[in-house]
Amino acid sequence: MAYHSDQIQKSHLYTVFFAPRGFERMAELGFQIAQQYLSPFDKLIGLVGLASSGKSMMIKGMFPGLELVNDDDGVNIRPLPLLDVNENQTGFYTAHTYHVDIHFEAAFTQMHVLATAVKDAVTLGKRVVVEHFDLLYPFLGSNADLLIGIGEEVIITRPTLFGPEPADIADMVFKSQPIRRQIHSVEDLCEYVMRKHGMTSLCLHSDVRHGFILSFLEKPDLPISLDQVEQEVKEIISAGVSISFQDDMHIRIGEESWICHGPRMHVRSTAEIKYFSLNKEFITDPISGRCLLVGVVGEHGMQKIRDLNKI
Repeated sequence: MAYHSDQIQKSHLYTVFFAPRGFERMAELGFQIAQQYLSPFDKLIGLVGLASSGKSMMIKGMFPGLELVNDDDGVNIRPLPLLDVNENQTGFYTAHTYHVDIHFEAAFTQMHVLATAVKDAVTLGKRVVVEHFDLLYPFLGSNADLLIGIGEEVIITRPTLFGPEPADIADMVFKSQPIRRQIHSVEDLCEYVMRKHGMTSLCLHSDVRHGFILSFLEKPDLPISLDQVEQEVKEIISAGVSISFQDDMHIRIGEESWICHGPRMHVRSTAEIKYFSLNKEFITDPISGRCLLVGVVGEHGMQKIRDLNKI
């Protein structure tokens, strides 16, 4: 016997994940979300978030092989396949899942036309994945089966008659996006300073609320103290050094090229980074045995480490 998704997950209000700051990690989270929260009966998937927040990469993780129609990779699919869906497209070899970026498509097509196309496709049993769902919602008249917001955190919710509305999710993630850019930028600046002083240890990047974690197999052999690392990073911040996109694997810190797996998720100038602080000692994770360096941004910098993820 088949059950609709609201019966399968009727107790699911919302789930929150850290929003990864890298292409691979965002795709992996998308795959995890699809496995845990996506129902085969979900026809309308809405994503909300500012440009470069990672929506398209999350979609690639959730729906491997789905052809995205926006220009994130320099490819624009014209005409929009969603607009060509009709009642005859119900055979085995016809597409089942369609993608649309409302912010991008609004430059070519009126909003009410896009809303009608989405509703018609859903009525025919197709699945439609909508980026910038908050822009389409006023014209659509119905909420998404699964709604995902991406800011500093990823919010996953299954809306009901009582909400949440896409605008509520948008309000939360839009406000938190600037701090996410600050965190990612200062995270790279810390590694940049440490490698400038000769650090060769392999470094993995991870997340903590309002901050970042640099993870090592063993304590790095640094010729300077963490106090000095923090001071040099703060000097770069005060200098207002530019940070810019170079390519999909690099940014530019001033005029210097630096490898980065999330090159679009940065502040434009280091002067935008507020209240950075670095924990002055490495912490050993008792579970993994890895050596962790923790940094935080904003007024949360004065919090104790153990309080960062407090609910």
